[in-house]
Amino acid sequence: MEDEPIQRDDSPILICYDATDASRRAIEAAAAVLGPRRAIVLDIAPPLTAGQAYATFSPLVPPADYEDLNADEALDRARRGAERARMAGFEATARGEAAAPTWEAIVSVADDIDAAVIVMGTRGLSGAAELLDGSVSHDVIRHAGRPVLIVPPPQHGH
Repeated sequence: MEDEPIQRDDSPILICYDATDASRRAIEAAAAVLGPRRAIVLDIAPPLTAGQAYATFSPLVPPADYEDLNADEALDRARRGAERARMAGFEATARGEAAAPTWEAIVSVADDIDAAVIVMGTRGLSGAAELLDGSVSHDVIRHAGRPVLIVPPPQHGH
């Protein structure tokens, strides 16, 4: 009797992209490790930024408009990430959403597309800084139920 494979070979990978150096490194690492295949490049924006939350005290702009604006901006970032992914050899599609918490949205999209693996960059914060930052990557690993490739920042001086 054979063990079942973890994921089908034709499942896309999910690349988390937010236009940071860490997310650009994640695309390069995914290309090197996972080779050319289908990829969804995802950016998750907050439904409201801190400045927008403050502005909601003004009756001029309804909060739902901010959420739509943030989702549009997330899709624009994801499109730029998908273009990078295509240059790295992936058959990439962009997806942007406004949602909170970020880790939950990532896990939800991974479930939706039945991702073979979730690829994420990390700033590589250590100890207390990572705990205070509320590491998205840790929450994704804890809840995803599928492989997660975490790409650390380059080691300086090693």
